[in-house]
Amino acid sequence: MMTDTLDPSRAIAFQGEPGAYSHLACRNAYPAMQPLPCPTFEDTFAAVREGRARYAMIPIDNSVAGRVADVHHLMPYAGLHIIAEHFERISHHLLAVPGATIDGIRTVKSHVHALGQCRNLIRELGLKVVVGADTAGAAAEIAERGDSTVAAIASELAAEAYGLISLKANIEDAAHNTTRFVVLARDAVEPNPNQPCVTTFVFRVRNVAAALYKALGGFATNGINMTRLESYMVGGEFVATQFYADVEGHPANRALRQALEELDFFSHEVRILGVYPLHPFRLRQRPPGE
Repeated sequence: MMTDTLDPSRAIAFQGEPGAYSHLACRNAYPAMQPLPCPTFEDTFAAVREGRARYAMIPIDNSVAGRVADVHHLMPYAGLHIIAEHFERISHHLLAVPGATIDGIRTVKSHVHALGQCRNLIRELGLKVVVGADTAGAAAEIAERGDSTVAAIASELAAEAYGLISLKANIEDAAHNTTRFVVLARDAVEPNPNQPCVTTFVFRVRNVAAALYKALGGFATNGINMTRLESYMVGGEFVATQFYADVEGHPANRALRQALEELDFFSHEVRILGVYPLHPFRLRQRPPGE
């Protein structure tokens, strides 16, 4: 992939090697754009901030593995805005060099999360497990080595990128295996407040008794649906806890505006990371009647 020929206005950056699931998310969500692989999340944010890419596709959490490490610490300080979300169904493939057979595989390599999501097949085949930095990188290494006894767990796109074959598709244990991504840009995009929206923000409550309870009370009294709330330590201090939250609604709407005002009263800092359209995937997951 020749990154020096990319048109920045049509480029979308992602962390990882070509063929990574973030690359697949870029292709599925923005098929007309040109993917720009980056070594780290910091590099991915910088590509957008410095104008080398228009968007960044960043994984937030996975329905099996949970939240993606480091992203919550980095994103609030990236200087970017969330403008969209994307849900990518993760379909793992057992990849090997052409000519290999599934009976001949003895070792499998991949990212630790991918290996953990395919325990049943690994156990069934009695494979030795080797942890790699990422799924696409493992596929690239398998292709370079040319060893027909070693396989990688990665995407179908990785097979395409490195000339591998899929010995078995959809090998993940959980049928619901899905990763949620957010799309970031330098400039915020104002969605229609009359359409379903998501507002993402971070906040730190004051270090007093019942501060979190009081800070969140406005969301309950104003009927705001909070779909995500996570805490994590900042600055190495046990009393400095930051919270990351997603709520349904637009700050221009009275109910959410009042809830955020109450949150601000009981918090040291409230920072909105983005207001963006609610993805239809959320609605499809809801039980009937909700």
